[in-house]
Amino acid sequence: MFYKVKEVQPLPAYHLLIRFVTGEYKQYHVAPLFEKWDIFKTLSSVKGLFEQVKVDAGGYGILWNDDIDLSCNELWENGTPIEPATADDLRTMQAAREEYAQSETVNHNGIN
Repeated sequence: MFYKVKEVQPLPAYHLLIRFVTGEYKQYHVAPLFEKWDIFKTLSSVKGLFEQVKVDAGGYGILWNDDIDLSCNELWENGTPIEPATADDLRTMQAAREEYAQSETVNHNGIN
């Protein structure tokens, strides 16, 4: 059975918040993979790469680039279940997304 991913959010200390299409949430800790597979070390050595995580087409996993990905079953089976998000949690997540998006933009008015 596939536990399709609906959304992924990077968290501090190489954790991910995963929302599955069932509405369930799990937290997945990526750092242990740094020792298991060398390719995952790239997530800690390339600044900003970890934060670029996204859901792959169809929700069958997540990916960072063509070389680094995780299946939906890995995330489901080895993720830690967390309580369903409240409306306040969702607002906090949205505010964090907006803040992150603003921090990545360049003020073009100051460049001349």
